[in-house]
Amino acid sequence: MQLIQQAPDLSAYLVADEAIDHRHPLVRGTAARLADGVADSYDYARAAFEFVRDTIPHSQDSGDLRVTWRASDVLEQRTGICYAKAHALAALLRAEDIPTALCYQKLDVVHGLVAVRFNGAWHRQDPRGNKPGVDAQFRLDGERLAFVPDLASNELDYPVLYAAPHPVVLDTLTAARDRLHLWQTLPTAL
Repeated sequence: MQLIQQAPDLSAYLVADEAIDHRHPLVRGTAARLADGVADSYDYARAAFEFVRDTIPHSQDSGDLRVTWRASDVLEQRTGICYAKAHALAALLRAEDIPTALCYQKLDVVHGLVAVRFNGAWHRQDPRGNKPGVDAQFRLDGERLAFVPDLASNELDYPVLYAAPHPVVLDTLTAARDRLHLWQTLPTAL
């Protein structure tokens, strides 16, 4: 699949915003701890991916009713759905000057993940969190995402790489009273 940058300037994928608040002290501190002792930006990116994937439970899997959407809140509260976890990973990567985009899949509902820029190319990564039947891995030599769209069921990979969270996603997260409400309002398309 050909990935398409929404913003032509790569610097847009390093920007902090309300959701990807990588200048927040908690994000900066977490990034500094993850960067301590790693050999290079690739090792840091893999460590940040594994940190978000493995230490921040997906709220649906854990039964947590809280809805997070800002990266610093995801890190503080240690919970989030796919979009929130993607925001947290994007913030940790951007905190270390690794261009990171937000991207999406259309499954039963819209699923969120990230793409990182290494060696002149974008590589999608899915920090959703593993569970039986889901084994996402950080890879640059081929994707190992949580889900593969079933094209026969009208599922798809959206090719656009967003510099900021898609407005539909952000509006859904910020309007949710709790995860049960969020689950009833998840977008089915962008």
